[in-house]
Parts: sequence; C-alpha cells; structure tokens
Amino acid sequence: MYRPGSEGGGGVLSGLPETMPAAVYRRPGVVEVEDRPVPTPGPGQVLVEVDHCGICGSDIHLLLEGWAGKPGLIAGHEFTGSVAAVGSGVTGWSPGDPVVGGPSPRCGRCRRCREGKPAQCEERGSIVDESDGAFAGYVVARAGSLIRLPTGLTSRQAALAEPLAVALHGITRSGVVIGDTVMVIGSGPIGALSIAALVARGIGPVIAVEPGERRQQLARALGATEVLHPDELETFPAWEPERQSERAVHIVLECSGRKSAMEAGFNQLRRGGTLCLVGAGMEHPSFDPNRFILNELTVVGSFVYDLGGFEEALDLLAGDNFPTELLIEVDDVPLDGLSDALAGLAAGRFAGKVMVVPQVANRAGT
Repeated sequence: MYRPGSEGGGGVLSGLPETMPAAVYRRPGVVEVEDRPVPTPGPGQVLVEVDHCGICGSDIHLLLEGWAGKPGLIAGHEFTGSVAAVGSGVTGWSPGDPVVGGPSPRCGRCRRCREGKPAQCEERGSIVDESDGAFAGYVVARAGSLIRLPTGLTSRQAALAEPLAVALHGITRSGVVIGDTVMVIGSGPIGALSIAALVARGIGPVIAVEPGERRQQLARALGATEVLHPDELETFPAWEPERQSERAVHIVLECSGRKSAMEAGFNQLRRGGTLCLVGAGMEHPSFDPNRFILNELTVVGSFVYDLGGFEEALDLLAGDNFPTELLIEVDDVPLDGLSDALAGLAAGRFAGKVMVVPQVANRAGT
C-alpha cells in the first residue's frame, strides 16, 4: 500500500523492506552488489518488485565498456515483476499485479507521434537513461509504461518482450514482405529474435551470418536456411559497383553494430534492396556511393519500437510456434554474477538471452 504524504518522494512504504540488493556500476567491467534504499514511487509511478531482467547489448556498452560514465548507476530495462506499491494518482494497478516493463511514454503531440512513430518523438530525451534500472530488487516505473503480464506466459518468457519489440521494429523498418530473401547479420539476442520472428511470419529464406559456433547453432535451430561465417561474404571493390553476390538478398538486417558487418551487409543487397541498421556501434561504416546510386539501394536505421510493439511481441511470445525457450539461456544469473555474464556475452560464450534474477540466488527455468 502507498501511504499518503509520500508524493514528494519521502513517504514510507508499508510491508516492504527498507533496503534492497542492487548491482551498482563502479567502473568499466566492475559491477558490485550493495544494499540500496527501496525507492518510493512518486505521483503517477509504480514500484515493481523485479522478477527477471534480461541483459541487453546496451548494458554491455554501459557497464562493460564504460558508457555509464560516473559510478553509481543501476542499469537494466528488460524486466518483469509484480506491483509492490503505487504512487498518488495511479489507477488500474494494485499490489500483486504481474507486469512487464514497457516503452517509455512519448509526448503524443508532435508530428512523429501523431504519425504513429513514437520512436522518433520530437520531445524524447537522451538515449542514455540516467534513472536507476531493474538490476535490483525493486524498480520505479511510470504507471503508463507498464503492461499486464498475459495469461499463459511466465515472467521469464515475458522478459523477452522488450528485445523482441526491438527486433520487430527492425523488421518493420526494413519493409520486408512475403517472398523476400533476408540476411540477418549477427545472431546475438536481437539477431536471433529477428530470425525467429521472420520464420514465425513465414518470411524467407533467411540467411544468418555469425562467427560464433554456439550462436551459429542457435540460428540453425531457429530456422535459418543457411548459416555463414562473416568471412564467407563477398565484398566488391569500388570499380565494380554493379557486381552482385551470388547470395544477394532483398533485405539485410544488420544486428551486430560492427563497422565491417555494416559494410559487408551493404554488399549483399540485390538491386533495389534495403539494408536496415539495427545494431549500434562506435565505428562508422563507409558505403560506395556509386553502388548506392546504380543499384538504387536503401539504408535505413531502426531505433527501439513500433507503436504497439510490446503488445505484438507478447502475442508472438505466447504463440505455439515461437521458440521462446531456445532464446533464453538455461541458467539464470544472480546479481553478483552480472559482471561475469556481461563478459561472457561480450565474448560470445552465451547464445541466448541471459536473465538476471535479483530476489534469489538462482531461479533457472521458472
């Protein structure tokens, strides 16, 4: 229950502990568990007891590579859990309700929002959210950003909703249709979810490109018709701008964020094809303008979600033909295992999504 008088953030939450465990960023590659005060939800906010929180590629950038900046940040945004308390003015949520963390609300007023493209809201803030995330026992969320956990999905499965919504937006941005051939470069979590979503929608054949053996195996299990190592991709010199690969495809989804992969993906397009950049990286690619012009190619970016993308993702996860369990690592990770999991993901030791469970040492398979 939320007690009156806490609108300013200083109230007391009845029936809840005063402190919680949290994985706190110290320096690049070092995340330490410490006790933090359980946050108090303000007006329009909900306190969520975290059940599962997936490790995102952005968490690797923030915590392993140091994008988080100053020490003290708690990361994590791919979460599920249950309502622990509600702030003033919140309706529709009660303690105990199972929830999935959804998209941050957009303004709803600007041209892009009115066009149904909330990812490009003209009033959105920084892409780096400095508020504390869900690698902790509890997290505060805007009431309007939460989605009720659908019947038939476990909280562990539903924690895939956010990355699947990202993958679905990339598919939307690519303009792929039934009958197109697709190449997915990078079979990490977003690439793997992209393959699974394409196959579930009957789009393909789908070619996966991935250097890691475990992720190659996952791509095959998800239904990729061919799995290649990046070294097998043909690239062409500037004096052959119209030459095309024998495997040339209509659509390339580049999910690794690597400069070399973006450039190689550009060379895999048929005439009139589209390269969709889904993965983010720090190194900038170069594209041959003559190949661009003579083949009338398109390069598009993809940032976060479609309008209604989370609901679509949850519907897909609940479907009988979606290989949810293949996409999640068997063993969950406690908070004190987060640093090792980040390093393992960066090194390609994990193929599926790694789930962090703050409340207990390990809840694998729940």
